[in-house]
Amino acid sequence: MKILNVDEARKSILLRRPLIDYELPDRLKDAIKSIFGKDLDARGVVLQIIDDVINDGDKALKDLTNRIDGVQMSNFKVQSDEFENAEFNTENDILVALKESITRVYRFHQQQPVNSWVTQELGGTLGQLIRPIERIGCYVPGGSAPLPSTVIMSIIPAIVAGVKQIVITTPPQKSGEVSTVILTAVQLIREQFPDIELSLYKVGGAQAIAAMAFGTQTIPKVDKIVGPGNIFVSIAKKEVFGVVGIDGIAGPTEAMILADESVNADLIAADLLAQAEHDPMAVPILVTTSLDFALLVNKCVEKQVADLSRSEIIKSSINNRGGIVLVDSIEQGIVIVNEFAPEHLSLAVKGYWDIIPKIHNAGGIFLGELSCEVLGDYIAGPSHVMPTGGSAKYASPLNILDFVKIVSLVGLDKSTVQKISTQAETIAQSEKLTAHAAAAKLRSQI
Repeated sequence: MKILNVDEARKSILLRRPLIDYELPDRLKDAIKSIFGKDLDARGVVLQIIDDVINDGDKALKDLTNRIDGVQMSNFKVQSDEFENAEFNTENDILVALKESITRVYRFHQQQPVNSWVTQELGGTLGQLIRPIERIGCYVPGGSAPLPSTVIMSIIPAIVAGVKQIVITTPPQKSGEVSTVILTAVQLIREQFPDIELSLYKVGGAQAIAAMAFGTQTIPKVDKIVGPGNIFVSIAKKEVFGVVGIDGIAGPTEAMILADESVNADLIAADLLAQAEHDPMAVPILVTTSLDFALLVNKCVEKQVADLSRSEIIKSSINNRGGIVLVDSIEQGIVIVNEFAPEHLSLAVKGYWDIIPKIHNAGGIFLGELSCEVLGDYIAGPSHVMPTGGSAKYASPLNILDFVKIVSLVGLDKSTVQKISTQAETIAQSEKLTAHAAAAKLRSQI
């Protein structure tokens, strides 16, 4: 991994571009021209797909799935026997692990305080009512690796929030089927929460987002779409926002580790490699005060990567998107952390409890060298769907607030109405809204 000082880091890895501005490689440009018969940028592809799905529904989905994924589909909806067969054919240790993940994520999100409330302190009854979103859509990537964890991390918070209808889409494999482990994860949730209307459809990419946003003959329209995806999925979510809600625009996954020389270099190297494994655009960064420790971590990275199945992806991520940032002090490291606003932040330092109050921008904070990000990915408790691309400066991990609406309740008593109507009339007159002023004045005279 390249070793940078703070100034070098600010000119390179700290200035990452948003995913939606990503320049498509030539091979992808050629594929787009072959599929669509013309040169299109990523947004152009997405707009074409959305238009096709709006106009032709399921017919467009079948055509796009054939042209883009090379899969001919006759029925998108996964049937009950497919879920049951998948569970039957899943090894017991995987079943046990998935069940534990479901339980921990459910129990974690049950702790989040989201309640309706009313007060009589302002005259009459005022308050807020919490109402779950009626139907949500969840996109589960299924490209180079199936992600049952995304099923759990996206759906369980919605169930805790009270959502009763959940639509899941995921790309079909070349066989036209969904990965067994994804089917199993969905089936386990179906069994544990039988009152939830949960359906899964074999469709991926921007066409899946369009289908959930606008509805087709088979796939129902949802009210909000959550879940990560590639550049086309992310652009599609941005384009349909307003027609439906979205959780955010997911960029390449990121991990930043703030470490001193007191921790185990092998563990830090393993965590960086785990992050780099996601895809070539993943961002693994170490921030440390020690050059000796940085060099040691580099040696550990080189040694460990040779034995990993996705070593080429890892090397690409490390070389193009990763780095080690040398800082003069932990305090300077904290400044870098807050500037970068990482999706995942590991505090592998002594006295991390003293540092936590100084961290303002991070999707999740992992304490010490044992509480690694990988455990957060799968089973710790919080959703692993976290803000990327610096959006941790204003956004949060997926949580039950993403699946509820707050409805304001206003029931003023007569004396309060008479008291405040004059002030409302005054404000309305200042805005030159005379009908508003008149309506308020009438109340003040009752």
